Amino acid sequence: MMKQPKKNNGFTLLELLVVLGIIAMLAGIVGPQVMKHMGASKTKAAKVQIEGLASSLDMYKLDVGRYPSTEQGLNALIEKPSDVERWNGPYLRKSKVPVDPWQQPYQYKFPGEHGNFDLFSLGADQKDGGEGEDQDVVSWL
Repeated sequence: MMKQPKKNNGFTLLELLVVLGIIAMLAGIVGPQVMKHMGASKTKAAKVQIEGLASSLDMYKLDVGRYPSTEQGLNALIEKPSDVERWNGPYLRKSKVPVDPWQQPYQYKFPGEHGNFDLFSLGADQKDGGEGEDQDVVSWL
């Protein structure tokens, strides 16, 4: 009788450890790069949202004759303020005012220090100034 060669049906522990080591090394190299781009994309998303909100504020002004007060805030874009007569809203497609990509409300001031109104997000750190993902995203630049 001839012996049949033994079939290899699986991986050895050593082979699995080598593959896991390679995957961990790649994750260590690629992971920080992905996170850096994710922070930049949040900043870009905030810029786009601010531009959209600024356009909605301009439409509000065309109808009402002035921008909402600081007290009325961005809610005036979705709910008619009690002291406004020619409101023709809602001026946003959604029933809620969007929050910034860091899940914080956008800051709104009227009259603005840098233009007709100031609309901004404080970035990831929620403090004035900053670099990278911590930088403020503003409507006036």
